[in-house]
Amino acid sequence: MPEEEPELSEAEATELARRIEAGEDGIAVPAELVEEPEERKAPPPQMTMAGKIKLALRGNRDARLILIRNTNKLLRRFVLLNPRIGEDEVIAVTRNKSADDELLRMIAERREWMRNYQVRLGLATNPKARLPVALRQVGTLEERDLRIIAKSKNVPAAVSAQARRLLMTTKAPK
Repeated sequence: MPEEEPELSEAEATELARRIEAGEDGIAVPAELVEEPEERKAPPPQMTMAGKIKLALRGNRDARLILIRNTNKLLRRFVLLNPRIGEDEVIAVTRNKSADDELLRMIAERREWMRNYQVRLGLATNPKARLPVALRQVGTLEERDLRIIAKSKNVPAAVSAQARRLLMTTKAPK
């Protein structure tokens, strides 16, 4: 049984990420996990934390999909910092009801992702999204989605109430 590796502090992990981005890390990860493969492979389970962080920042789609589900919040955050992450992966995170609020907040802060309607819809309907973030998105949604949210029991009451309010104001005669 492999022995447990000590956890990195946030400052140590951030410094490690800076060194990885600068190419000064000297950490070896399998090349097949960095390049986009023809077939899917999983990262080796015995990989060190430093290797996992490098994989989160530089890894291919398969590595990102595995690491975004990791229990370590730091790793999930670094996956979102990967420059190759696609909008489809971001949409999947916003639709994931078990995604933590920090990931959703990071997504909400990126302007290029917020231009995508599906990302905004995912943030508005995710029960883990912080209320100010979700409420801000409700105002940008189309009427058909507002109707669904207004009736939904799977979103916070304040979000469905805001959707109902918006529907009432758009229906009101002018």
